[in-house]
Amino acid sequence: MTQKIKDNRNENANIDPREIKEYALRGGQVDRLSKGGKQHNNRSVSVNIGESPLAWLYAHKYLSDRQFLAGEKLRSDYERAAIGTNITMSWNPMPPSKGRRAAVGHLNQSESSLNAKQKFDAALNCLGDGLDAVAWRVICNCESVSNAEKAMGWPTRSGKLVLKLALDRLANHYRIA
Repeated sequence: MTQKIKDNRNENANIDPREIKEYALRGGQVDRLSKGGKQHNNRSVSVNIGESPLAWLYAHKYLSDRQFLAGEKLRSDYERAAIGTNITMSWNPMPPSKGRRAAVGHLNQSESSLNAKQKFDAALNCLGDGLDAVAWRVICNCESVSNAEKAMGWPTRSGKLVLKLALDRLANHYRIA
């Protein structure tokens, strides 16, 4: 089981899990510090950009290996489906109307992306109402469990329990032993 987790982490890790970045705190806003280090006497915060709320819960032993793998599988489907909002310009090539330099068979969304979206939708449908919301917020949207609880109007400390139920159901859906 630990080998599967190591392979899954290496497969999904585009960012070094120990990459720490310094951000300056100015008037309630967070700004990235320059390479030179701290600026003036402003307060700063160090952020581990490779750690998600799911990884934090797993590292602190709130989740089993099976639950963590199920959550990572859902997030991988979400990212492969490219469902999140696009905030930058699209640099996809626009094929000319005719000529030999036209892009061959260019699609807006690839078949693998459509397949991942179908898998993601099927996984959320298997969770049902309530469980799908907490799974999407914590796993895909990377909200903290406490923020997800507040947003959904749940009592304090209920989010971890509901998230664990959702992850168990996801593990059954993905057939993770």
